[in-house]
Amino acid sequence: MELDHLAILRDELAAFHRGLSQDLTVPVRHCGDWNLRDLAEHLGQGNQWAAVAVRERHGRHQPPPAPADVAPWFAETAQLLTETLAADPATEAWTFAPPHTVGFWRRRRCLETLVHRWDAQHAVGIASRLDPVLCGDGIAEVIEVFVPRQVKRGRMAQPQGAVRFTATDLGTSWTLGPGEAVATLTATAEELMLALWNRRPMPWEQLTGDADAARRILRGPLVP
Repeated sequence: MELDHLAILRDELAAFHRGLSQDLTVPVRHCGDWNLRDLAEHLGQGNQWAAVAVRERHGRHQPPPAPADVAPWFAETAQLLTETLAADPATEAWTFAPPHTVGFWRRRRCLETLVHRWDAQHAVGIASRLDPVLCGDGIAEVIEVFVPRQVKRGRMAQPQGAVRFTATDLGTSWTLGPGEAVATLTATAEELMLALWNRRPMPWEQLTGDADAARRILRGPLVP
């Protein structure tokens, strides 16, 4: 199934914005010492940065701090981003990994917003559902984009072996690392993606194969 990342991004940005009617001082558990307002500023600045990456084709933009009234400002950044990404997805853009196109940013900002929407709703105690197909795309993105980037930037060692991730609700598998998988981690797509983004523990109890080797391969950090 081909995902309409731009349509999903619009929905995810709107859902995050609705959450800004909550207490903005609530801590966001998986984002260091940030509160909900800090998370909104981070996501909104990322919207601005990605828009400049498309419009001006560079990654040097330093977004200014958000104003005190963060909710309407966030809505403006969301509109700026979605209007920018309405261009043909094949349009050339600056990106930090291939492909160097608008399509990269549609996917990247969609998945970034998905994770942070989950962060925000989790912080205020709202039950949150993540689409399995979109989570599967998020698993693939970690393996295709972020692991190579982490290795290239010296943040983690090149994996010396492979681990397979199998999503029970999709019947789909992805392999992280070279060669035949030494172990398989099996869970729902949501559980696997959130584990890869350090939002949930890795489902080690559902691992088959060489557990010690799998832990070494996944030591990471796999994501920034």
